[in-house]
Amino acid sequence: MRTLTRIAELREALAEERKNGRLTALVPTMGFLHEGHLTLIDEARGRCPVVVLSIFVNPLQFGPNEDLARYPRDPEGDAQKAAGRGVDILFAPQANELYRGERSVIVTPLALGEEWEGSVRPGHFAGVLTVVAKLFNIVMPNVAVFGQKDAQQVALVRAMVRDLDFPVEIVVVPTKREADGLAMSSRNAFLDDKSRTRALILSRALGAIELQFRNGEQRVDALEKAGWDVLLGEPEVEVDYLAVLDPDTFRRAQLARNGSVIVVAARVGGTRLIDNQILKTP
Repeated sequence: MRTLTRIAELREALAEERKNGRLTALVPTMGFLHEGHLTLIDEARGRCPVVVLSIFVNPLQFGPNEDLARYPRDPEGDAQKAAGRGVDILFAPQANELYRGERSVIVTPLALGEEWEGSVRPGHFAGVLTVVAKLFNIVMPNVAVFGQKDAQQVALVRAMVRDLDFPVEIVVVPTKREADGLAMSSRNAFLDDKSRTRALILSRALGAIELQFRNGEQRVDALEKAGWDVLLGEPEVEVDYLAVLDPDTFRRAQLARNGSVIVVAARVGGTRLIDNQILKTP
């Protein structure tokens, strides 16, 4: 595995791969890799002969009161895990390499990014889309692999690729979970034992909604009530939102359908977690 920190170095290395007709897959991450990230690498490895993993804690997607400074980092451990999973190139730039000088242009989402995470974290998705667009332009991947856990982000990346005509295939990998159902996340490192136990309420709420849907309930208000009934059983978990949404528009409809997405976000012991579930008929 080669570790590169400069855009020019990465472009030169990938130009040589393209010259030899080798397709490239990109896995964009913010590092502190866990098994969820590694399954994205596995997916990329199975699709293209060249796998680029980017690790960049993107300051543009953090608000002024968010956890940029304390976001967990483990560059040496990340490099070992990436190499062990077959990454060919690890791209780990500093902020001043990706954001040189004063910014004049960003990628701003429209209605798809206004609610839910977009409402709770103003400017977050503009930061995400801007850095993803930059990575697409730098790497020029044939395939880019993302995790389903960030469902609204995935929908926005797909919309950006469609609307701005990026020649890249977006592949989405199902959320990787711990044995007890907690969605894997780098921020889980902030949870103490009590908070870790309380955090399970999120996946249980998703499961309650999914069960109702599988039993034939389609009314969104009834499905959401089933989830809220679970969440209210853990009063120390501060819920930002719980909703059953259309997967393309991220708007509520009166009735859920096969493919509708449940999204939930909450603060657990000071740590903010998100999770989601795609509804599927039996």
